[in-house]
Amino acid sequence: MERIDLNKQVFDKTQFSNTINTAFTQLTGSSSTPVAPVVTVDQFFQYYQELFYQIPKFGLINSHEYLIQTSGEYVGEEQLNSTIQALIDEITQLREENLVLQQSIITTSLSGSNTALNNANSTNV
Repeated sequence: MERIDLNKQVFDKTQFSNTINTAFTQLTGSSSTPVAPVVTVDQFFQYYQELFYQIPKFGLINSHEYLIQTSGEYVGEEQLNSTIQALIDEITQLREENLVLQQSIITTSLSGSNTALNNANSTNV
């Protein structure tokens, strides 16, 4: 069997206080380490509006494309797709209504023209 020597370093009370930081400054935030300022949601969107045209359209990070992709993942693609589909359905319905109205206008115009021709022909006879 192999022998392993363990060494233990021991401090007296004075050495311990001088060597080990017991102030817990990492937990209280009272250290000299700079802390990034907290940005509120309102401030974020204000900054976003100010920087809108400086943000690149495309890119893997720090771009509008990145914001769309990550927000889409967060919101859920199904939600975005269902909104898009609802808008496509509404456009289709409006196009059908427009076609019906155009056909009605043409029918009314032709009917009025036929009536005018019939009246003109009956007065010439």
